[in-house]
Amino acid sequence: MLKCGIIGLPLSGKSTVFNVITRAGAEVKPYASGKTEPNRALVNVPDERFDRLVEIFKPKSEKPADVEFVDLAGLSKDAGKGAGLGNSFLSFVSESDALLHVVRVFNNSSVPHPENSIDPLRDFGIVEAELIYRDLGVITNRLARLEEKKAKKKLTPQETAELELIHELEAHLLDEKPLRDYPLTDEQKRALSGYAFLTLKPELVVLNLDDTQTGEVPEIHGLMSELESRGMKAVRVYGATEMELEQLDPEDRIEFMKDLAVTEPGRDRLIHEAYKLLGLISFFTSGSDEVRAWTLREGANAVDAAGTIHSDLARGFIRAQVVAYDDFIANNASIAQCREKGVLRLEGKEYVVKDGDMIEIRFNV
Repeated sequence: MLKCGIIGLPLSGKSTVFNVITRAGAEVKPYASGKTEPNRALVNVPDERFDRLVEIFKPKSEKPADVEFVDLAGLSKDAGKGAGLGNSFLSFVSESDALLHVVRVFNNSSVPHPENSIDPLRDFGIVEAELIYRDLGVITNRLARLEEKKAKKKLTPQETAELELIHELEAHLLDEKPLRDYPLTDEQKRALSGYAFLTLKPELVVLNLDDTQTGEVPEIHGLMSELESRGMKAVRVYGATEMELEQLDPEDRIEFMKDLAVTEPGRDRLIHEAYKLLGLISFFTSGSDEVRAWTLREGANAVDAAGTIHSDLARGFIRAQVVAYDDFIANNASIAQCREKGVLRLEGKEYVVKDGDMIEIRFNV
């Protein structure tokens, strides 16, 4: 199950953002609760294409794509040294596939800021430093074991390569740079997967604003410049207001969204960005029995898609019958017409699946 971990300082509005995304109704308090149990929710990925296929096929069952979002208590300064929830927080983060980093921009006197002022760039830096410190701790422990083994006997070629790479990563982190900025090869990334480095995970910054901050927001200028230099993205969310909007009728919600100058609900914006952040696409299987959206890594091939549905389909793969969703709709939602027009294709094992492909696997086991 793919997981997006929601991180940030205490009182940054993480649980509010979690509620906007998940509609889960997690408890929101104006103080740091010190809880250790995470809020978790499995969220359907909004997709108008999936909804349209359900309308067309009227299946007995329907299953949209989903992503799990997990929210824990705020990350305290010096958590990497065991402060606050320390290791329990960092352990939770290590289980996530991607990070949503909530940065507080709103100003509310009834919700005191742990650093006593609103400074998004400073707050972002505090959390990033703790993630870097945790990764340095992992590297220090591994280096100690490798050096100890090296002193007793000769390292294997793989261990020698690992030792050299780990030293390079240590220097990179000591320069206060996240590991996602280090030019790793695919092979090196696979070799490092067991470390669960936090700063190697993709990260999206969520700017948590109030409904008075819909235009120019001077407080975020410094942070936006920093993110641009790092090649990172930020999404604006009006946390408390958008959480309240989720309780309204759709018509009233649209009117309030116009006041916030947003065209898409906060939950949809965040889910779509998180999905992209994870490098995911959706493909569809459809028929009268079931319409289903399947999640796949971008760049995966037809056999990978078959294996996502069932391992037997990958094992006995022969061909994939494929039509793009847009072509299907353009041809009156008719497979026969798609075949006539030549947009329904038979593809082999190496076909790279595209977002929105409608696929039927032909196999023999």
